[in-house]
Amino acid sequence: MAYLVANTPRIRCYVRKEYLYDFESGFNEYVPCIWVSIKSMHGRAFFIEAYLPEYGALYDKLPISAYVSRTEDLDVASFLPLDHLQIWDCLSYNVTVIPKTFLTGLSGKFYAKNQQWYHGTYLFTVDNCGADDQMDFGDSEDSENHKSFNFLELDNGQYAAQPNNRCIFFEAASNPPELKFPDFRVCTKEYIVEQNPKWALGNTNTVMYETSE
Repeated sequence: MAYLVANTPRIRCYVRKEYLYDFESGFNEYVPCIWVSIKSMHGRAFFIEAYLPEYGALYDKLPISAYVSRTEDLDVASFLPLDHLQIWDCLSYNVTVIPKTFLTGLSGKFYAKNQQWYHGTYLFTVDNCGADDQMDFGDSEDSENHKSFNFLELDNGQYAAQPNNRCIFFEAASNPPELKFPDFRVCTKEYIVEQNPKWALGNTNTVMYETSE
């Protein structure tokens, strides 16, 4: 678990140039880039750092809305705003990045705030937790409110970071022809295995803990 900053997979894409000039110029222009790292600050959107090969420069603190996967066939006027691409702010300063092997390369879709589905391809997942030596003031370890963020390359050229309950992934070898709709409830319980008062082993010194409940 990294603090504040973690490496990302090497995603080759483009940064919208207006983000590099603080929206003063560069509109409808794009600069090739490679994702380098991601920054998680509690209560803010994820910040993605990118390397700009044409300049040999790093540029960080840009949200996911700053990036596109291509420069052709883009309908910028219909692009989703940042709060649709990432609907929850970061849950803590402690962050980890993991490409979920099972989901690698799978197509999927997510349900946006505008009640529309947007299709794309899975890239990797980012997750948060609290620190061992600090009180967790957020929701990163709350069973009911914790979220992970699945990063998707969308068909419209944008990227999104969405929680599990907003995503559906398609795996041809496992899916039936007609998918059921997931109408599950939020998990509100915390599962702990060391709360049974009858299970006490402090006075046992055998290797196999030969005792009964």
